[in-house]
Amino acid sequence: MRRVLLKKDVLVALLELSRHLHPNEVIVLLRGKEIKQDIILEEVLLAPASVYGRGFSEFRLDMLPIDFSIIGVAHSHPSGIPTPSVDDLNNMIGRVLVIVVAPYLNEKHIVAYNSKGESLQVVVDVSGS
Repeated sequence: MRRVLLKKDVLVALLELSRHLHPNEVIVLLRGKEIKQDIILEEVLLAPASVYGRGFSEFRLDMLPIDFSIIGVAHSHPSGIPTPSVDDLNNMIGRVLVIVVAPYLNEKHIVAYNSKGESLQVVVDVSGS
């Protein structure tokens, strides 16, 4: 199974943004890289003209930077449901879709999926590398 390694500051940023905007959904871009079977998430980017609403979040694709280090997207599910919707999968960008699930307390409230909707193992990278 592929792993998604979250840098500690990425974990903190995802949880804090989700808590701060609750009950609205938050959506962010994820910068990182792939090494063998691992997807390493190194940075959270706020997309220009993002909209955070109740039951949805979005950004304009035409305003995204041309940045080949963007490896995925993350958004929150204030409902607490940890599975991606069909819309989530059809509109994902990159290799990984990360969902931050209410109540946004720790890494147990973060799940990841590939573009087929298959679950990926999430691990917090505490090594700092």
